[in-house]
Amino acid sequence: MARVTVEDCVLKIPNRFDLVLVAAQRARDISSGAALTIDRDDDKNPVVALREIADETVPLEGLQEALVKGHQKLAEIDEADDEIIELMAGEEEWLKAGVAPQSPAAGVGSDEESTFGIGAADDEAEDDEAEEDDGRGDLEIGSSEDNI
Repeated sequence: MARVTVEDCVLKIPNRFDLVLVAAQRARDISSGAALTIDRDDDKNPVVALREIADETVPLEGLQEALVKGHQKLAEIDEADDEIIELMAGEEEWLKAGVAPQSPAAGVGSDEESTFGIGAADDEAEDDEAEEDDGRGDLEIGSSEDNI
């Protein structure tokens, strides 16, 4: 009976290699618990799958799609524009803070800091340190005047 079933299926799927792949996918679906669309009649899963394909009781497009998804190694990643929108929102915060964005080529290939607003924060910190005089003077650690 399987030989007649294969001959009937070739009319539906002309390429025998494609037929084998699709029938194997359907047989795997049946063994994993998918509902049968025809009577089993004591046939094994591959024969039932071929009979279903021959009778066109299962959608072939769905089987082919499941076959492709089963063999894919990487899942499709649908990257939304959320990251770009978040970056654009960050620019608005910079403009409100009064920090002008630097050109991209300014920090490329140099040792300069390319972070926005660091210079202004360092200047404020130096002003605060200058106001707090603890009486030690302007001596630096490791300088030649520091012979104690």
